[in-house]
Amino acid sequence: MNNISFSELGLADPIQHALTARNHVIPTPIQARAIPELLAGRDMLGIAQTGTGKTAAFALPILHQLSRKRGNNRPGSPRALILAPTRELAIQIGDEFRAYGKHLHLRQTVIVGGVSQKPQVDALRRGVEILIATPGRLLDLVGQRRLGLEAVEFFVLDEGDRMLDMGFVRDVRKIVSALPKTRQSLLFSATMPSEVARLSGEILTDPVRVEVTPQATPIERLEQKIYHVDAAGKRALLASILSDPALSRVIVFTRTKHRANRVADHLGKFGVAAEAIHGNKSQGARQRALNQFRAGDARVLVATDIAARGIDIDGVTHVINYELPNESESYIHRIGRTARAGAGGVAISFCDPSERAYLSGIERLIQRRLTVVGEEPAAAAPAVAVPDGWGKAKKARGESWRKRRRSHATVEIANDHRPNRARRRRRAA
Repeated sequence: MNNISFSELGLADPIQHALTARNHVIPTPIQARAIPELLAGRDMLGIAQTGTGKTAAFALPILHQLSRKRGNNRPGSPRALILAPTRELAIQIGDEFRAYGKHLHLRQTVIVGGVSQKPQVDALRRGVEILIATPGRLLDLVGQRRLGLEAVEFFVLDEGDRMLDMGFVRDVRKIVSALPKTRQSLLFSATMPSEVARLSGEILTDPVRVEVTPQATPIERLEQKIYHVDAAGKRALLASILSDPALSRVIVFTRTKHRANRVADHLGKFGVAAEAIHGNKSQGARQRALNQFRAGDARVLVATDIAARGIDIDGVTHVINYELPNESESYIHRIGRTARAGAGGVAISFCDPSERAYLSGIERLIQRRLTVVGEEPAAAAPAVAVPDGWGKAKKARGESWRKRRRSHATVEIANDHRPNRARRRRRAA
């Protein structure tokens, strides 16, 4: 149990004023454990799931130290670099830094792809102390010599596991190689696979390890339901569920971008205000969709997994997995969009026969069965005993070798045809 308040952590008065304005009095466990260590200058490996307050855990001590020691703010040379895997997460981290540091007069900017780089270059030219960025656009501007990393004193790699999942590990290593050797480095990750552990060894020096779970994890606070339904019946089921006005702010997750567009269009035809957000949308379109959802102008946000960790919107009542994720860990990140800040929530999942293996993996990971709504799926048909010798081409008396060869070829073609047809169906999905 955490018995300290923010006022006891030694943060600068302007930061305390910002905390008070946001009604933040008691730090979360990760904040209480991380802030003193970071103020002491330690590197940190933080393992924390969504909803733990980890952004403030690194933002507050960085803001404090930057305000206490004014550096030589050269144009294009930030003193703090925060690296995030997605544009949405980078923007939200920027919002948090701005809110906590509004009385400190520290300049910051967010650099992401999908939008014009001109405003970003202009901000760098004016000089910034704090830079929040995604890897691709950051390296673009470094390559154009619009940005230098030689003055970075504080480096944060957020969502390390997601960064690796999205294939950014080489970009991260390039960025780290351009940083000064003397710096304070932090790596935060929801999980700790071996690849993240290796990366932390390359980035951090004698780090303190802070590992916490939320006071009540989403798994514990959430009501989790599963509908077993054929793929063709998912649209009608979704429309039926959304006819209940209790589902007032809903995120629907799909596995693919074009499926997200189709689901949003389908809901629009049923009179449900819905917006889609995924990697093929421009940054402006993605931000407009988020703003409409946040303001309540769109009741439903249809998203792919790339946005699962980048959406931080209060009051999400339900998460619906229109398609189950093929990586079990993504299920936790998806349902973490609801049941935030101690609130409850509901997670509803659709499972067609092709997704049952995904469901089994999810239930093994969370160590519980999801509550089935409606009928249980039909059990798989038992294997039929095949008499010995069936399926084998036998040599009949007088049968020619050409006929036997055609018989074998026919069996092989038939056996090969079904997997190819299944692969085509998966590509079309």
